[in-house]
Amino acid sequence: MEADTIHDLTAAYALDALDAEDAREYETHLSHCKRCREELVALSETATALAYATEAPAPPAELRARILQQAANERANVVPLRPRWAVPVAAAAAVAACAAIGLAIWATALSGRLDRREEALSAQERVAQILAQPGSRNVAFSRGTLVVTRTGDAALVLRNLDDPGPGRTYEAWVAEGGAPQPAGLFQGGKAVAVPLERPVRAGAVVMVTREKAGGTRAPTQTPFVIVRSGSQS
Repeated sequence: MEADTIHDLTAAYALDALDAEDAREYETHLSHCKRCREELVALSETATALAYATEAPAPPAELRARILQQAANERANVVPLRPRWAVPVAAAAAVAACAAIGLAIWATALSGRLDRREEALSAQERVAQILAQPGSRNVAFSRGTLVVTRTGDAALVLRNLDDPGPGRTYEAWVAEGGAPQPAGLFQGGKAVAVPLERPVRAGAVVMVTREKAGGTRAPTQTPFVIVRSGSQS
């Protein structure tokens, strides 16, 4: 994709309208493009505001006049009947209500997707900060790399990780001579970078298991990643 073209994908990305390949390429670009990050934040704020500003569509201005005229005609009838305009008015109200509900649902869903995008962007920035720290140590293992800073901040980079499956998630753990403690949830992908939510000190062990969605307080499966942080230099 041309360099100038990729800048134009910000709006589509904010609306979750890119296919998987374009989304991955844009996310790679986003990590080093300040302009696109600023535009994405602005679009996120606008879209989130939509979720709280949704109102039912206003009825046409001429609707009231038509209703009053039809009511006058109905009063001339000898046999009292339900006014014929009641049905279309009720239908119009129902359509307006459905439109408002549909728009509110769309706006809420859009807000949720943007929240997830912002969380993912925040996680990417945290990983970048960890990788950029002077003196960070890289502990390579068969599935990827564990990066640990001098202060114990850590990120786990995994390659070719399958989707965990419906209702499932991957969960990272940090153990320091006791029971493993939860350190973050994530999904699969060709390249997954996870900032760990717990410090990784000298001698600590980092593990990954597949758990139910939302995570657990303790591992329920055998870890398929086990990597020891080693000693601090």
